[in-house]
Amino acid sequence: MENNLDLAKLIPLLIPIILIQLTLMIAAFVDLIRQPKTRGPKWVWALIILFGEILGPIIYFIFGRKEE
Repeated sequence: MENNLDLAKLIPLLIPIILIQLTLMIAAFVDLIRQPKTRGPKWVWALIILFGEILGPIIYFIFGRKEE
């Protein structure tokens, strides 16, 4: 019974983190689709964004975009 109580206490803390992660992922995927060129293959960046959790989209925005 204690595990359920602990989880119930954590949910309000997890919801903002999950929303931030989803927002970053969506923004990174939209940007990836719209970019004509990236530093490296787009499919690799898609995997980094998808599996990199919160850091994946941030890494894409810092290193993946190719400025022309």
